Amino acid sequence: MKTGRKKIVISEFMDAPAVESLRRHFDVHAHASLVDEPERLSSLLADADALIVRNRTQVTAALLADAPRLSVVGRLGVGLDNIALGACSERGVQVFPATGANAAAVAEYVIATSLMLLRGAYLSSAAVAQGQWPRTALSNGREAAGGTMAVIGFGGIGRLVARLARGIGMQVVGFDPQIPADAACWQETGTRGMSFDDALRAADVVTVHVPLVESTRNLLGPAQLQRLKPHAIVINTSRGGVIDERALAEALTQGRLGGAALDVFADEPLKAGSPLAGAPNLILTPHIAGLTVQSNERVSTLVASRVTNALLAGEHDSTTTKEH
Repeated sequence: MKTGRKKIVISEFMDAPAVESLRRHFDVHAHASLVDEPERLSSLLADADALIVRNRTQVTAALLADAPRLSVVGRLGVGLDNIALGACSERGVQVFPATGANAAAVAEYVIATSLMLLRGAYLSSAAVAQGQWPRTALSNGREAAGGTMAVIGFGGIGRLVARLARGIGMQVVGFDPQIPADAACWQETGTRGMSFDDALRAADVVTVHVPLVESTRNLLGPAQLQRLKPHAIVINTSRGGVIDERALAEALTQGRLGGAALDVFADEPLKAGSPLAGAPNLILTPHIAGLTVQSNERVSTLVASRVTNALLAGEHDSTTTKEH
């Protein structure tokens, strides 16, 4: 139905109050199931001015071709590997991620899983409830205080992780080839910048915060994992493919690594028969490190605001052009 208002399609979950804020200005079609209904999504995009997605909707050149009026893409998150940025640029489509809005949630996930895996005692509830008393076996955990966290990728989330780690008494080292050695962020966060290999060798905990591009694919592979201390913990909340999952599983199974927490995977959902299945000291979560009640509100509100401003600015520009 034509309303004279610009049209927004939302193909994945978005916080309800943010959706309602968009409805005040636009014709909004919000269906979390659209990501799994490509034909319906394509039909809705035929006359859409904006599309809002999370990480599952693939904004490809083909999808853009089905949306000739599209001028704005909102991303309910920060990773952009599901969006064909080159194709968007060629079409003049603006892309608005929720930069910074879920940083606190991710940083807390990193600290929480670090503490769980270093201590190694928090998965014993069932055994204790059944009358077992594995006190000796669980008395050799490590404290985070005095240990070293290596932050690989020192953007906004990496810097917040560094601050939280310092707050619980950890030393922090970092690596980011995009940030100069004399950049203020190292000193401001109490972090010592160093080479990638040196950071790995120093670490009791390694946390990865990089995009998935060709240079970061399998950034932590067999050779890199061998540089870690046998008790070291590896955490990945960035993108699947950054860590070689088979090599990680082998290191855990062979006792060459203390533990790992993975929130992202090369294939999502994780396929049955993955080499990770059955690996010890491994926490697996379904890409939710950045998802909390509060972060969903912040992410949705921020993207709604940016999409609204862009579309209304476009209306203003159009009116000005017509007047002149």
